[in-house]
Amino acid sequence: MLNLVLLAIAAALVYYSRSTSVVVAATGFALVGYVATDYLIPRVGPSFIKIGLFGKDLSKPGKPVLPECIGAVSATVYLFTMFFCIPCIFYPYLITSTSGGGQRDISVEEAGANSAIFPHSRLSEYLSSVLCLESTILLGIADDLFDIRWRHKFFLPAVAAIPLLAVYYIDFGVTSVLVPGFMQEWLGSKSIAITSIDLGALYYVYMASMAIFCPNSINILAGVNGLEVGQSIVLGVLALLNDSLYLALGTDTTKSSHRFSMVLIIPFIGVSMALFKWNKWPASVFVGDTYCYFAGMVFAVVGIQGHFAKTMLLLFVPQIVNFVYSVPQLFNLVFCPRHRLPKFNEKDGLLYPSRANLKENPPKAFFVPVLRLLGSLHLIDLETDAKTGALVSCSNMTIINLMLVWFGPMREDKLCNLILAFQFVIGVCAIVLRHCIGSILFGHDNLWTIK
Repeated sequence: MLNLVLLAIAAALVYYSRSTSVVVAATGFALVGYVATDYLIPRVGPSFIKIGLFGKDLSKPGKPVLPECIGAVSATVYLFTMFFCIPCIFYPYLITSTSGGGQRDISVEEAGANSAIFPHSRLSEYLSSVLCLESTILLGIADDLFDIRWRHKFFLPAVAAIPLLAVYYIDFGVTSVLVPGFMQEWLGSKSIAITSIDLGALYYVYMASMAIFCPNSINILAGVNGLEVGQSIVLGVLALLNDSLYLALGTDTTKSSHRFSMVLIIPFIGVSMALFKWNKWPASVFVGDTYCYFAGMVFAVVGIQGHFAKTMLLLFVPQIVNFVYSVPQLFNLVFCPRHRLPKFNEKDGLLYPSRANLKENPPKAFFVPVLRLLGSLHLIDLETDAKTGALVSCSNMTIINLMLVWFGPMREDKLCNLILAFQFVIGVCAIVLRHCIGSILFGHDNLWTIK
């Protein structure tokens, strides 16, 4: 019944978006995406198990078998949703008449809020975004099916981002970054201060690196029911908050870019909310690597196409911290077990920090003092031999285990909610600091630009 009500609301929003805003249309399609994903997941789950796409939930009594790779359902629904969005977004720019002979005549644009919001050139950016996400979803499905090695799949998202970077080069091509006010005279001369630096090809390397980092960072911060989808929803809400600030206070140029961002993010939140319903504790399905890659690439696409890639990266501070914190194990300075999930205790139903055995698998000699320092700072739970002082074990280096080290054992859903709250608070602080400190460092901020 609820889904029928949502569909009715979605139909009304899409219909009235012709005279209101493309954001309203995106909201309508987000509701459609939610209903479609919510309908499909419980019906396709058994089929995934039949073909061998399943996994055991190690944090539940009896380790129940759940369908894996269900994130492919929400990703596919998202793609079809974005296909159906095209007529609603670009219909004012359709050619209504032509003189023939292949001649493209001027289109008739309807007056109202849609005019000049999505110029025809935006279509190439939109289609390149969808193509990039399609390629990323294929990568995720291939990883779920064939369990591709980490060192082989790490750089593949950059290949999927080639259409995105090519369109950015053709339609926008800005590769300059502002220089903070206190550095302008240092880099310039006494009479001329340098206000910006053109990074050229290095800027494209940065954007390609962002396309690599975002999908992999969500994939690394995983292992608790609802965490992969939950952090993606929080990131989406934070991005919408940033977009809303620009719509309220920005210039016409910035408003156009951030409307484009909202059109991509709002349907993503819709399909993710439906997936979260089935993946939150106690989970009925696993999302798989497909969703992690897809979700991360959505934010990379939004940051690049919306021209706020640096701000988007600030929202990923917890993921950056988790990656840096995990580096010793990812690069085998410290033994890294195949699974670094928290350890489930069936007696009390709580999660405890999982541990790496350092007695059987000693860390690199030069890194031993670092481990002792981390232990003294309470950044890991370090166990040593009482007699010899030799290292015995340490908690695995992920934010998930660190939260258990700091706050003690807890139930899986409470752990997930704690990490999501941490993500949201850090993200809000990052947005505030970006716009406040930005105006101090650069002398102005594009959000506070006077019209």
